[in-house]
Amino acid sequence: MGVFEEGLDKAVQRAFTRPIPKSAGAQMRYLVRQLKGTRAVAQMLRISQRTVERYVKNQIRKPRPDLAARLESEVRKRWQPQVRARARQQAATTGGIVIDTRARIGYTAPIGTTDDDRLRHLTVALPPRYAARLFDAQDQGAGDRQLQQIAAEGLKEVYFQDDGRRAGQLEEVRLTDVEHLEFEL
Repeated sequence: MGVFEEGLDKAVQRAFTRPIPKSAGAQMRYLVRQLKGTRAVAQMLRISQRTVERYVKNQIRKPRPDLAARLESEVRKRWQPQVRARARQQAATTGGIVIDTRARIGYTAPIGTTDDDRLRHLTVALPPRYAARLFDAQDQGAGDRQLQQIAAEGLKEVYFQDDGRRAGQLEEVRLTDVEHLEFEL
């Protein structure tokens, strides 16, 4: 998972109203309910069906570190789908999304301007249409590169061009070498 995908997921997860189950047994039971069976859970986690059943009955309590990470990740992906959908919908229609990044940012502009890439720390509120584009692209399986391009277009419009009030000749904004990235809904 890329930096942008992970950042969007973390932003949505902050909207959760309840914490995910803590114990391995509770997480396994949740997945069994979601996937409607132990066989599907076993295939997804790459363990035996009998092992899943033993976790469900609390006969095994402490998973291996790699299994614990996969288990928590899968539960987190499926946790509170309605809350997740509501948060995404609100960001895409009314609230917008705030991007906080420290990255190398440059742009393509007419001759005579200083368009060299340089390290910048920006915190910019992007309008709802960019939140909608980011979430739609993520749903369609877009890679980090495409998400990065959408965020760069948003920064170009909002930060560099100030919604059309300045830098009208600015052609393209490049966002590279991302050191820090965080989204807030």
